[in-house]
Amino acid sequence: MERIKLTEISQCCKGTLIGGEDVFVNSVCIDTRKLEKGCLFICIKGENFDAHSFAEKASELGAAAIMAEKDVECSCPVIRVSSTKQALLDFAEYYRERFDIPIVGLTGSVGKTTTKEFIALVLGARYNTIKTQGNLNNDIGLPQMIFQINSKTEAAVIEMGMNHFNEISALTKVTKPSVGVITNIGVSHIENLGSREGILKAKLEILEGMKRDAPLVLNGDNDLLKTVKITDREIVFFSVENENARFRAKNISEKSGKTEFTVSFDGKEQRIIIPTIGIHNVYNALCAFTVGTLLGVEQNAAAQALSEYVPSGMRQKCVRKGGITSIEDCYNASPDSMKAALSALDCVEAEKRIAVLGDMLELGSYSEEAHFNVGKLVASSKADYLFAYGENAKKYVEGAKSLDMKNAYHFYDKEELAKMLVETAKPGDAVVFKASRGMRLEEVISSAYKEWEK
Repeated sequence: MERIKLTEISQCCKGTLIGGEDVFVNSVCIDTRKLEKGCLFICIKGENFDAHSFAEKASELGAAAIMAEKDVECSCPVIRVSSTKQALLDFAEYYRERFDIPIVGLTGSVGKTTTKEFIALVLGARYNTIKTQGNLNNDIGLPQMIFQINSKTEAAVIEMGMNHFNEISALTKVTKPSVGVITNIGVSHIENLGSREGILKAKLEILEGMKRDAPLVLNGDNDLLKTVKITDREIVFFSVENENARFRAKNISEKSGKTEFTVSFDGKEQRIIIPTIGIHNVYNALCAFTVGTLLGVEQNAAAQALSEYVPSGMRQKCVRKGGITSIEDCYNASPDSMKAALSALDCVEAEKRIAVLGDMLELGSYSEEAHFNVGKLVASSKADYLFAYGENAKKYVEGAKSLDMKNAYHFYDKEELAKMLVETAKPGDAVVFKASRGMRLEEVISSAYKEWEK
């Protein structure tokens, strides 16, 4: 973050500055555990905490000033505002306007984080690029990413998450994307938004912060996104199936954990190799290539950058343990990402394939139907075994057996699941692990790995 004077901050947040007219701050902090000397400590009030009670401690640790919405005890200047959450957004919006750099605003039902990583790699081939870290993609986290921009930053990739209407609206007004991206429209958060059409409407709020000349990049194979028509906005479609899309992936082949494909665009072609599998990753990489091209990245440089992708955390990370290919994909789960994980399993050359699936959380009234349908997907895939863990996972087994899948088993106990998995999986086999983060399926992974490595 570039240094900024308290008087500027107070004005852009419509606050009242109490002392410190000549004070500058060099960063923004909302957690005393991460506090840097010279920062502005913003007292955020949440459902289960109130950072106002840490104002004095923040001052003692070296905060240059405090932003608060009620009286606080501290020995440093205070900016008093009506809402610290809104002030955080207002300050971030004001700060973003100081920089004339390309910023990619990214949203979608599934695949946002992987696509963000791909886009950042491609833009990094030309620009000094920052990207959203971790889950800093909401009204508290996104401003913190905006404040990471400084005089050395040449581009940024900012991920936008949402659960309800008007959330993307607030985030895009802060971000002001030079290019907007919607990866797909699935069923995540359908309980809050009513329908997939409602999800599309919420995602299209991204346009509210974009200038008229900023292009919108859409997945041309998504049944809802391909219907989007905006007369006063350039829409750029990327696709695998639609020959009329401006950017199209063709001649796709997968082997030994890698995927190769050719991008056809603007009368040109570029061969791309990515070190991961699954058709969804073709879409992710194709989207990144599209964005890079729009922002002036040379095509060979973009291809080289994509070849250097490394999966992060437990996001479809392929490893080999005891001759068994394992796909770790336990960061989150939805029907769409389950389909992608099963697609990845299908692509692996193996003697037999095993799907280890845990519950998908936060699906509300749609949960039973969603789990049942995923079970049917398993039965229709190349998976030879289904090991399902969790209360809702019973529906996976019911769905699989409705299509006559024989080797479908349900578990309430992780140790029992791990034991049967170890007994079943042999060298030459492949296993995909997929569940919502809250199911902690990594405990099964750890148990299996210990046995496979013996």
